[in-house]
Amino acid sequence: MSCARNKHERVAETTLDAALGGRLELRQPRRGHRFGHDAILLAAATAARSGEHAVDLGAGVGAAGLALALRVPGLRVTLVEVDADLAALARDNAVRNRLDDRARALVLDATAPARSFAAAGCTAGSAERVLMNPPFNAPQHPSPQSARRLAHVAAKDVAAWVRSATRLLRPKGVLTLIWRADGLAQVLDALDRDFGAVAVLPVHPRPDAAAVRVLVRAVKSSRSPLALLPGLLLADATGRPTAEAEAVLREHATLSLAALST
Repeated sequence: MSCARNKHERVAETTLDAALGGRLELRQPRRGHRFGHDAILLAAATAARSGEHAVDLGAGVGAAGLALALRVPGLRVTLVEVDADLAALARDNAVRNRLDDRARALVLDATAPARSFAAAGCTAGSAERVLMNPPFNAPQHPSPQSARRLAHVAAKDVAAWVRSATRLLRPKGVLTLIWRADGLAQVLDALDRDFGAVAVLPVHPRPDAAAVRVLVRAVKSSRSPLALLPGLLLADATGRPTAEAEAVLREHATLSLAALST
């Protein structure tokens, strides 16, 4: 009786939500860190091919990594999440969406040392793709909820996450990330040493607004120059979602970053 009650309580603390127009179902915490547009945009910006291995750093409940696996048959995905409860939900979501034969979840800090990744089966140079949505909200306004605070308050800067990605990627492997638009300089600085062919896609909430996010794609060991791409508009002047945004968020379309050659 006690076990049944505890299981019921755990389920009651979560909601089951649809993404990609119902193509992906994700159980996530009722309160605290919940997936949003950022995860779906990140997956849409990530190129991948069947037979490759992609690592989703800071995977949460698996939204970005599982959306990518759903789009690319034959892709293997490792979901790395420091919060054990979120990692358990990511594992369950892989099963729920029949992706558990290609997706696994690890309880691991995205900035953990190489030996910790290796012990979990993620050795240096083992991935063709890394995607990540690092925590980027300013710490002076922390959430009162500890789970949300863990996800969004950047205790370690983006450079530490990029170092992990660098280690995991093979030469010419591709990193894709989403970040605050006003923090683009931090991202470019972190990428400068080991990456090239950097492409930046600004994300604007509406035509008259500055970008609030940037999607960034970079190739390890490349020395090709930076490219600034035309921005993505999420809504038009009337507040209605644009056709491009709807295609990405509901129809599982890709973004221009994913079409770039490596």
